[in-house]
Amino acid sequence: MGRKGGKLRKAGKEGFSRRDFLRGAGVAVSGGLMIGQPAAGAPPEGETEVLGPGAVPVTLKINGKIHKLNIEPRVTLLDALRNHLDLTGAKKVCDRAVCGACTVILDGNPVYACGMLAIEAQNKEIETIESLPVSGKLHPISAAFVEHDAQQCGFCTPGFVMAVKAFLDKHPDPTLEDVEKGLGGNLCRCGTYMGVRAAVLEAAKAKGGKAHA
Repeated sequence: MGRKGGKLRKAGKEGFSRRDFLRGAGVAVSGGLMIGQPAAGAPPEGETEVLGPGAVPVTLKINGKIHKLNIEPRVTLLDALRNHLDLTGAKKVCDRAVCGACTVILDGNPVYACGMLAIEAQNKEIETIESLPVSGKLHPISAAFVEHDAQQCGFCTPGFVMAVKAFLDKHPDPTLEDVEKGLGGNLCRCGTYMGVRAAVLEAAKAKGGKAHA
């Protein structure tokens, strides 16, 4: 049951609507703030250093090089790469940490660069797709993508390539099922999944794995 205008009204088959829930949550939070209570999850006063809202120094280690920036704490790692360092390989597509087009490798693990703040990536090893070509030659993963037509429009490709690298670094001898699960966090609107999977198995062989089909 819900209330509107002082009168009870029946909820639909699914109970309260999403709008009802958000409206109620907003009232609860704002009510707590009005009476001087801290919002749920707020750190005790004096225990956390407050940064911003202006620009602050941020140091990032990307592809083995140190980059010193002066950016606002709200800047994402993706925006820092693209807008402040001109490293545009990671693509900004969904900007919701869903599609994987902005995937980079952070301390050996694939992460969505749009889903974390640049300031959080300090003191970590960051790898972007710009690090893969060596002496002008394609990385085995990139070469396998070309060989198996694992790209069309190309927006998802950099994220897939980085996700594949992180995957093969930890699983050098994958099965096709392993590949399907390992790349579940990356989406391709063009639907080139079969080519991508074939490319991963080919790249695994090139790197010394057996890559079971």
